[in-house]
Amino acid sequence: MLSRKIKSDQLNYTGFHVTKDKMLELYKAMLKPRMIEEKMLILLRQGKISKWFSGIGQEAIAIGVSMAMNKDEYILPMHRNLGVFTSRNIPLNRLFSQWQGKASGFSNGRDRSFHFGTQEYKIVGMISHLGPQLGVADGIALANKLRGEHAVTAVFTGEGGTSEGDFHEALNIAAVWDLPVMFCIENNGYGLSTPTIEQYRCKDLADRGVGYGMESHIIDGNNILEVYTRVSEIAENLRKNPRPVLIEFKTFRMRGHEEASGTKYVPEELMKEWEQKDPIINFKEYLFEEGILNDELQSGIRKQIAEEIDLNLEKAFSEPAIESNETNELNDVYHNFEYEDIEPSEDTENIRFVDAISQALRSSMEKHENLVLMGQDIADYGGVFKITEGFIGQFGKDRIRNTPICESAVVGAAMGLSINGMKAMVEMQFSDFVSSGFNPIVNYLAKVQYRWNQNADVVIRMPCGGGVGAGPFHSQTNEAWFTKVPGLKVVYPAFPYDAKGLLNTAFNDPNPVMFFEHKALYRSIRQDVPVDYYTLPIGKASLLRQGGDVSIITYGAGVHWALETLDELGIQEADLIDLRSLQPLDIDTIYESVTKTGKVIILTEDSLFGSMASEIAAIIIENCFESLDAPVIRVGSLETPIPFASNLEKQYLPKERFRQKLQYLIEY
Repeated sequence: MLSRKIKSDQLNYTGFHVTKDKMLELYKAMLKPRMIEEKMLILLRQGKISKWFSGIGQEAIAIGVSMAMNKDEYILPMHRNLGVFTSRNIPLNRLFSQWQGKASGFSNGRDRSFHFGTQEYKIVGMISHLGPQLGVADGIALANKLRGEHAVTAVFTGEGGTSEGDFHEALNIAAVWDLPVMFCIENNGYGLSTPTIEQYRCKDLADRGVGYGMESHIIDGNNILEVYTRVSEIAENLRKNPRPVLIEFKTFRMRGHEEASGTKYVPEELMKEWEQKDPIINFKEYLFEEGILNDELQSGIRKQIAEEIDLNLEKAFSEPAIESNETNELNDVYHNFEYEDIEPSEDTENIRFVDAISQALRSSMEKHENLVLMGQDIADYGGVFKITEGFIGQFGKDRIRNTPICESAVVGAAMGLSINGMKAMVEMQFSDFVSSGFNPIVNYLAKVQYRWNQNADVVIRMPCGGGVGAGPFHSQTNEAWFTKVPGLKVVYPAFPYDAKGLLNTAFNDPNPVMFFEHKALYRSIRQDVPVDYYTLPIGKASLLRQGGDVSIITYGAGVHWALETLDELGIQEADLIDLRSLQPLDIDTIYESVTKTGKVIILTEDSLFGSMASEIAAIIIENCFESLDAPVIRVGSLETPIPFASNLEKQYLPKERFRQKLQYLIEY
């Protein structure tokens, strides 16, 4: 083992006990991404690649962190961490094909640059919103911890990303749950063109760890020996004593945010100062001084890397452009799911809607030992609707997890659990609160299968709906926020029987499922429900009543309003379709009914503009126009937020307007 003295005035390599062989390995590992980048910048100027985010000057961080970790430990890098990918020995032709949008890449041409993940190399790439990947790291680490695996997870962000709410939420969760995550901040001076003085006021970003009761460190991000040795020590300690650590790496971005941005906003003297701290040039000089590197060896290393780059570039450039195939594109939005129909037993009991949800949760927890439930107050308290009451005694606090009030990071953690081989459920205490977790749902969970063939095995329960006098923030029925997002499944049952069977299926389905539960139905609707476990198919509507005069299409509380109205008006000849599932939608049942009756009315609790009622109406007009004998009628709530006072709420909800419109349609 060698302890080296320092020559350079810029970087101090003394006191780090690293072998000669390891030093040479670290140098080669840093040089490789630098040489790839230099080649990419040439190709960018030649118009052979479309965009580039340079990490020149920051190589020591990516290399030091990744080489301090075990190969089976997950790393979540950013777009300046090329060294993470190369140090994990991803074949260069695949990286180059990824950047050209070709089939040998990792995202089938569907995403660019470093926006991809690969289970083979335990790398989980970022999305452009930056923050969500921090919560994902929490979930990955949680899975490791629950399985008793002594593994650490590393996740990167820039100093700009530390201003996002996801950063603070993720750190808080990791601290509360003692998750072995290394939160790595690359403080490189600028968020695009915004300097750090305009981004935060604390002296060091590492200071933020104190607020979360979290250990933090400041590391010279340009000193490869400091990065490698200190991160190695931290990682090894976390494997033995799981907890999160915040690491701020001081470095600098020597090129633009992306090449088109340039660096004119950076003072020239600042650029010159950091040029003197180049991590590769300084380390090379040090290795020469210590006799570890010489001209012949250096030349041989560069020649070998250059040949590898050229050979793999040739492979990538010779690969044909990816072929467009509509069938493949559509089929890859969702992970393949083979539905297993488990028939219900004849043994039934009369239970409430809320009991059916609870039974499905319990039976699914018993069936799937890797399922974790997360939500505010769901543990000892049993949730605000008491759906998980008593679950702690059977399943323990590891699997029934109270969360801080941080919906975005919790959804991210659910995604991380799925990446690391587990299933997750997130209960939104009220569906209204999902707006605080909207980003990771629609931009991460919904897109991840399509982007790089990683499913999101997550169910998000959504207690929703009005009629209970809860006002604008506890009464929304916001399913239309999600039905238009490819990659999500949306389920909205109206009866206890359907709720139990469909929720069981949702947990079997490896895709993200938004499961809406109308609060007003929780304790007002009872039904005979099979005692044992059973499933129902997602995407199949239920025809509750049949008749030839009119088709009524609805879901959720609307089903019960429609039943009451039909009985009150004495209407016998009506098809009443309970959709049950909104995405996928049972188009065939709709077409069959509308073709038979020629008249259709669509009822939703949502306001009409941009609602499911509007979409279904458009589908019917486009595909069943010749069968229609009357205008397609839509009925929904007022175009206002939902009010609190009972008389205002009654006016807001569409039940009475539905009655009037139904009579009008029948008489048309």
